Amino acid sequence: MKKIAVIFLLINGLCFSQQNQEIEKPIRTLFFAMKTADSVVLKSVFAENAIMQTVTKEGIVKNNDIQGFVSSVSKFAKGDLDEKIIIEAVHTDGNLATVFTPYSFYFKGKLLHCGANSFQLVKQNNDWKIQYIIDTRRKENCSEIK
Repeated sequence: MKKIAVIFLLINGLCFSQQNQEIEKPIRTLFFAMKTADSVVLKSVFAENAIMQTVTKEGIVKNNDIQGFVSSVSKFAKGDLDEKIIIEAVHTDGNLATVFTPYSFYFKGKLLHCGANSFQLVKQNNDWKIQYIIDTRRKENCSEIK
């Protein structure tokens, strides 16, 4: 009986790990596309009506235009933009996922700011897409993420 329980736990763990990898894929692709200044790949990770926002130090929520973001990234040289993340939490329910990622943002190799991203993803046509991103940004108390 113990062997069956162990096998069940291992299989269950592998399934959850694979599901998390699928959910994390558009997030990791987003930051790869930023680093390589690839606007086509960058645009592909977002759902059609995606929303991007930032919470300022004063607690004001600012809206950011996805198309403007994609366009601005394409104007940089490869390697200029590098956002390094740690995926701390992935929560799912059916076709909805939430992912929380502290980050450090580097511009031309220099740490510029840090904060956290909160992603909402939706599964559409068997692909996970980013529907919503909200982040914080600060210049103090930043720990470098390697």
